[in-house]
Amino acid sequence: MKAGDALRREALRSALSGFSYRRVEAGHDLSESEELDVVAKAVKQRNDSIEEFTKAGRTEMAEREQREREILLAYLPKQKTPDEIRAVVRGALESGTARNQGALMKAVMPSLRGVADGKLVAQIVTEELAGN
Repeated sequence: MKAGDALRREALRSALSGFSYRRVEAGHDLSESEELDVVAKAVKQRNDSIEEFTKAGRTEMAEREQREREILLAYLPKQKTPDEIRAVVRGALESGTARNQGALMKAVMPSLRGVADGKLVAQIVTEELAGN
C-alpha cells in the first residue's frame, strides 16, 4: 500500500468493504470460504463490468477493471482450466446421475465451487449434453 499503487489499494479496499458488509449481513465473523465467496463475487462483478465497458467502447475503463480483476484473482484458489472442468462434467455424465442441465450442474458445482466460473461450467455442461 505504501508503494503508491492506487489501483491495487482501491481493489483491496473494495474487497475489505465487501468483507465488512457480508460480516454485518451474516451477523458473525466470516469463515474462510465466506471470505473467498466475497472475493469471487468481486471478480464476477469486474467480469461483468469489463463486458459492459467493452460493449460501450470504454476501453480505458475496461482495462482498469481488468487490472483490478487480476489483483483480486491472486487471492482466490487457482482456477480450473476448461479442459479440467470438461473432465469433471464428463465424469458426472458417465456416472449416469444426471441427464439434464439442471441436474448435471447440481452434480458438478459442489466440486467446482470457488475454482471455476459458473458461466463457464454452464457453457461446458450445455456443450457436453449436446454432444451426448
